Amino acid sequence: MSTVLFAPALRLGKGFFALQNRERTQLLEEMTQMRDLMPLLMKQRNGYHWTKDDRQHIRKHLRNLARISPYIILFVAPGGLFLLPVMAWWLDRRRIKRNADAQRARNEAANRK
Repeated sequence: MSTVLFAPALRLGKGFFALQNRERTQLLEEMTQMRDLMPLLMKQRNGYHWTKDDRQHIRKHLRNLARISPYIILFVAPGGLFLLPVMAWWLDRRRIKRNADAQRARNEAANRK
């Protein structure tokens, strides 16, 4: 009976995550077309600091992306520039690969037992 009650919520959750994954993939494709932007965003993620020139280049690229992507509206909101590190984390393909590698290692360890 409890699964009947939660089935709509589970479908909604799965739909939300599928939408998020699709939109993340689309945004990543848009950003990789701008070759200079990804290294600049990852610079802070990798422990370096942005210079004044880096920030100007980021702003220039974000203006160009604003013409393409509706997601950049987040940066217009007050405090939106604080979302840049979050966006870099969200788009980080290495994180996804690390998670997949860890899951594969857990599966292999479980199969050995």
